[in-house]
Amino acid sequence: MATVVLIGTLDTKGEEYAFVRRVIEARGCVTLVIDVGIMPAHSCEADIGSERIASAGGERIETLRSGNDRGSAMEVMAKGAAETVQNLYRDGKLDAVMALGGSGGTAVATAAMRALPIGVPKLMVSTAAAGDVTSYVGTSDIMMLYPVIDIAGLNIISKRVLTNAANAVAAMANEAAKAGPVKATRPVAAITMFGVTTMAVNVARTWLEAAGYEVLVFHANGAGGRGMEALMRDGVVNGVLDLTTTEMADELVGGILSAGPERLDAAGALGLPQVVSLGALDMVNFGAVETVPEKFKDRLFYRHNPHVTLMRTTSEESYQLGAMVARKLNRAKGPVTVFVPLRGVSSISIAGGVFHDAEADQALLAGLKDSLHPSISCITREAAINDSEFALEMAQALSAMMKKDHTK
Repeated sequence: MATVVLIGTLDTKGEEYAFVRRVIEARGCVTLVIDVGIMPAHSCEADIGSERIASAGGERIETLRSGNDRGSAMEVMAKGAAETVQNLYRDGKLDAVMALGGSGGTAVATAAMRALPIGVPKLMVSTAAAGDVTSYVGTSDIMMLYPVIDIAGLNIISKRVLTNAANAVAAMANEAAKAGPVKATRPVAAITMFGVTTMAVNVARTWLEAAGYEVLVFHANGAGGRGMEALMRDGVVNGVLDLTTTEMADELVGGILSAGPERLDAAGALGLPQVVSLGALDMVNFGAVETVPEKFKDRLFYRHNPHVTLMRTTSEESYQLGAMVARKLNRAKGPVTVFVPLRGVSSISIAGGVFHDAEADQALLAGLKDSLHPSISCITREAAINDSEFALEMAQALSAMMKKDHTK
């Protein structure tokens, strides 16, 4: 029987957890309830009490109860919950996890969920789900369900929403128990993609799959880059075709799709084979036109859609980006090859395109070459990034590197 772990603040939401527990068990699953509330609970019995969670987080529950720093107490419970669910999963006592809560309960429960591997079902019913959930989800595959009303008692709305959620997690747990953990049977290659580099990625992906690789494509929208590098650190990825490094432009200039200052560090630190290009470094991303900061009002823009506005990088920014890529690759412990398309790094910077700027493209290449260590191969081609031959050459280069790395 599949086991669904419920993580909850039973001191405030015991009635709701008791209800969810009954629904899940009626679907043939075992439930295991973890109490992450600070105060004693009465409406729902916990299988793992708050005192054990506090202890796992490095503190005594009595100390947390006597204090008045709720934020620090929640951090302790989040740490303890994360360690607890990891142990349960390792021991085969967790097939899925679910939680209910407001912002505080969501912060604690999702910290625990993020500690679990990709593929383990994770469902968070949260009043915070209708807003920005970046800090809760991180790079994990957490499902967020908005309950419409607050999670405060059982009524005609909450019963239906919680029943739907409980049925969903029970079904996922049963399937996960049969399927087991995510395991690759072939070498795994990661590729980064943006709308303006899609054609190249499709060519590379098709060739790599035909050559026997499992290919994971990541949308280079900030979360995508972070997610890819998290899977690298988890040991899932064996090599990367980092074709679209555009997130670095947002980090440098101040766009909304930055993957953070550590982007392009993970593969090198882990010694993974890397083929890297400069895809979409001609642009910085913003939301709707009216959201673009006033300081950029005189720049060149392209309205990608009503919700996405692209801004062309200048020659100065391009030089800095080329140098930034080079400095990061210089630290790599594994094999690296850089491919540079001389006729455009995106579908809109080719000749005749709205972002075509030969001077900025030359600055990008100059910044790269001025800082790149001589031992790293830098291949330039009279091609646009989406040309099939260019994409195919990058895919084949990665395959050769991964095969060589595998024989070591």
